Amino acid sequence: MRSVTATAGAAAVLAGLITAAGPASAAAGAAPCSPAIELLPSLPGVSGGAVAGFGTGGLVVGDSGDRPAYWTGAEHTVHAVPLPAGFDRGSVKAVSAKGLMVGIATRDSDRSRVAFTHQLGSATSEPLTAPAAEGGAVDIDVNESGRVVYADGGVAKEWVNGKVVRELPVPAGEIPGTRITSLNGINKRGDIVGTATGSYFDAENDIMVTKTFPVVWPAGGGYPPYSLQVWNGYHYSFSTIGRDIDDRGRVVGLEDYYYRNDPKLTPAVWKKPYDTLPADPGRLTGYRDLELSGSSPTTNVAVGTATTFEESWPSYFQAVYWPGKGAPLALPFPKGAPGAVPRTRAFAATDDDRVGGTLSDRENGASGAVIWTCASKQAYAPKS
Repeated sequence: MRSVTATAGAAAVLAGLITAAGPASAAAGAAPCSPAIELLPSLPGVSGGAVAGFGTGGLVVGDSGDRPAYWTGAEHTVHAVPLPAGFDRGSVKAVSAKGLMVGIATRDSDRSRVAFTHQLGSATSEPLTAPAAEGGAVDIDVNESGRVVYADGGVAKEWVNGKVVRELPVPAGEIPGTRITSLNGINKRGDIVGTATGSYFDAENDIMVTKTFPVVWPAGGGYPPYSLQVWNGYHYSFSTIGRDIDDRGRVVGLEDYYYRNDPKLTPAVWKKPYDTLPADPGRLTGYRDLELSGSSPTTNVAVGTATTFEESWPSYFQAVYWPGKGAPLALPFPKGAPGAVPRTRAFAATDDDRVGGTLSDRENGASGAVIWTCASKQAYAPKS
């Protein structure tokens, strides 16, 4: 299809979206809003992008054309975030209440990557870590007060004002070889969620034992971390990941299963005191697979993506809104969106009922950053 992004400096606002199933109720405590789908502009000369987080005063962060970017104002004017010197691509992953952005940048020449910070209004971005060999997808986060969390070279760290203030330990009693592979979120209080992986050869049973599971480190470092329970462990085909933690300590994420070309994504929710198996909130009607990627700070909303696989490859995506109880709901496509087969994903949610993500077309891959405003009034249960 044609690119769904608008020209730089303007955003297409598509309102009045009504589904046959009817809207969900408004999120508790949300301010009055108008339901709309806002397609954010791209940086000049590029297309595509995604919303990864929301700041104060209408600030939105993410990426545009594989470049770190942010948007401001009612028209969502797009701005490029300068990359650290020598780096070619990247994205902003989160932003603090005072405009401190954090992200990941990649260098094409040797495929190395670096975590970086950018203060809103600054002319430069600052590398937070030394360049490291690029591997799988990585996460970095910052909370309202500017505490940054990232797994640097296999060591889980927390920064304040650019200085490491603590290293996060591996939970006691885990299987041999356990290490922290990513830090995925930090809430207002300072509680951190990450992912750990352990692996060793069990000679007695002649098998390789592997366990990938979420970990929560309470704020301040005065308490030991929690190893969150998983449905299935001790086999490499299962990876259970905590993607986000809200201000009440609720963790949302997924169990990712892949074995012999048979993928499966199962949404998972953990609540304090983290002493039981995760809850499965169910699926979006018409989809077998669903992952939760983000949550609002205090309204109990979680967002993510329902997926359909074809021959083990993800072919269809639908942005999902889960109010915290009941079944997951779908977020609608814009009316008149160009392209034959639109696909959407949701990554971030706010207490004022906005959801951010990406909209793309299955046929040609064109994409753009998108925001659903008053999302609870647009979310609906598909008929099939």
